[in-house]
Amino acid sequence: MRTKFSIAILISLFAATICIAADEDPYLWLEEVEGEKALSWAKEKSAADTAVIEAVPEFEGIHARLIEIYNSRDRIPTPGIRGAWVYNFWRDAEHVRGIWRRTFISEYVKESPAWEIVLDLDALAEDEDENWVWDGASCLAPEYRHCMVALSRGGADAAVRREFDATAKAFVEDGFFVPEAKARVSWKDENTLWIGTDFGEGSLTKSGYPRFTKAWKRGTALEDAKTIFEGSVDDVSVSAFSMHTPEGRYDIVSRTPEFFRGTSYLILGDRLVKIDIPEDASLQGIFKDQMLVALRSDWTIGDTTYPQDALLAIDVDKFLQGCRSFDVLFEPEERVSLGGVTNTLNHLLMTTLDNVRGRLYRLTPGEEGWSKEEIKLPGMGTISIGSTGDFDDSFFFTYTDFTTPSSLYLVRNDGKAEMVKASPTWFNSTGMSVAQHEAISKDGTKIPYFVFMPKEFEANGADPTLLHAYGGFEVSLKPRYSGSKGFAWVERGGVYVLANIRGGGEFGPKWHQAAMKEKHQNNFDDFIAVAEDLITRKITSPEHLGIMGGSQGGLLVGGAFVQRPELFEAVVCQVPLLDMKRYNKLLAGASWMAEYGNPDTDDWEYIKTWSPYQNLDPKKDYPRVFFWTNTRDDRVHPAHARKMVAKMTDMNKPVFYYENTEGGHGSGANLNQRAYTEALTYAYLWKMLR
Repeated sequence: MRTKFSIAILISLFAATICIAADEDPYLWLEEVEGEKALSWAKEKSAADTAVIEAVPEFEGIHARLIEIYNSRDRIPTPGIRGAWVYNFWRDAEHVRGIWRRTFISEYVKESPAWEIVLDLDALAEDEDENWVWDGASCLAPEYRHCMVALSRGGADAAVRREFDATAKAFVEDGFFVPEAKARVSWKDENTLWIGTDFGEGSLTKSGYPRFTKAWKRGTALEDAKTIFEGSVDDVSVSAFSMHTPEGRYDIVSRTPEFFRGTSYLILGDRLVKIDIPEDASLQGIFKDQMLVALRSDWTIGDTTYPQDALLAIDVDKFLQGCRSFDVLFEPEERVSLGGVTNTLNHLLMTTLDNVRGRLYRLTPGEEGWSKEEIKLPGMGTISIGSTGDFDDSFFFTYTDFTTPSSLYLVRNDGKAEMVKASPTWFNSTGMSVAQHEAISKDGTKIPYFVFMPKEFEANGADPTLLHAYGGFEVSLKPRYSGSKGFAWVERGGVYVLANIRGGGEFGPKWHQAAMKEKHQNNFDDFIAVAEDLITRKITSPEHLGIMGGSQGGLLVGGAFVQRPELFEAVVCQVPLLDMKRYNKLLAGASWMAEYGNPDTDDWEYIKTWSPYQNLDPKKDYPRVFFWTNTRDDRVHPAHARKMVAKMTDMNKPVFYYENTEGGHGSGANLNQRAYTEALTYAYLWKMLR
């Protein structure tokens, strides 16, 4: 009996081992970001595949032109008003890593302004023998002398932060220094920083962001910073910051348990006073002692219901005393949603999206309430508020559409908008046209999309067409001028399509919420519906249709070609999410569970129906996909693309792959790398679709 029992146990254990081995992911070794085997695999695969794409006849000309476009000295130098200065970070062929520079507004508006270099990143990288990539600078208002400069190695999200004196144009000896981390750093005053960083074991959330926020006094050790707030390891992050306004400083702690949900507190002495608004509402700022709140769901207070996507305002002191009578500054309509909100000294500036077309308003508080005026734009394209003045009502904004190069406008105080800069024209738009259509998704929802057509276009189903979308995290995709798309694609006879699918923010929070978690299949259905509508209209055909998306958009196109491979001939899948069984265990993935769900719970029952990696079928024929990612991407793990490529290769499904060793969650650590990656993309598309 004992012998038989032992044999039975061995057989059972052997069967269990086989089962575990069958279920285990054989490509887990590719999750070792800088593992020798993984890097060797990525390098070998990239070299072989990029050699094939570089041999495409279009590659050389497109690459040379894109280098010219991205390094052009005629680009608009993006302005950042800081006190009396206009700051700009600039890269070109001579400044590959870039220079941080400044001038005055009166000089900036000139055709060729005289700039003062504040920091030369190329020189710094050479002196310190570091692969520094600029990650921005946070400076203390109103003097903007004290700055924390963020420097990333290779373009990763994690960065080193060092105190910089903008007056002396030098790093501060023995000043504030934060080691490399995904830190949250902002100024309270010239001798105090709000700091959240990696303080050691247990100090980060599962998403890799700070769990503590502290007040750090000048001259003290970082480890001695005083804890202000402690969040949960399951939170996305915790942070503290100060709003510096002419009326005074507001100190705020923010806890974010998940995307689009959080709680904020005012720091009043040694007390934290909760800002009692819905968890999914967004504190937009404090202007003229008025607290601005944007709603992501209806909010009923007594007999009053404030609608989803409304922008509200209320006096801070009255709010803290219990008043809940808000002024409604914006109320949404069926296809009109709130865009951005910022302010000058005396005005609130607000943009809206009207059927994915921008509008700009200036709002002013007064004794009789708020007044509103619309600032006329050159057309019905895309508006972006740039930088605003602290000491007056001047501000910059940009306008663009598919055929209009980005133009920079300056509004001086209450005057009219005047164009002060214009981007070069990088392609001949004569004869090109733009149309907006709607597709009907699987559940009957109308999905708008733009079609940017080359000259002499005829709908006969024979034109190479590139369909692009994102559809996540309430991010809106809007018409804009792109020298690369115009030159490398449309001018050469390609059709470019921009789809405004659910999951984005084009029509407010409801548009986003309609594709979250268990509703995420709507994301794919909308995209597929647009593809089918393009074919029905004979704008293109499956043999000439390509799709492209990055990050969440990479998940989108990955899922689309796995679900409907017969619809597409080419797929560009950029820095993608693909393995949705393990995404929450990879880098910042845990922070996105509010968007997709938790695969370690019953949520897997719906996630597994659309996760691209798990749904690959060896019996199906797939288009030859071009996947690219970056080793230094510490937001979306490069293993998503690596594992998908390895699995498809072992299924004998041909793919192309490129992995850049730098670049972070983008297309390169500098402009030349960006030009190369885009040249590969368009050469691949022409190879597959012409």
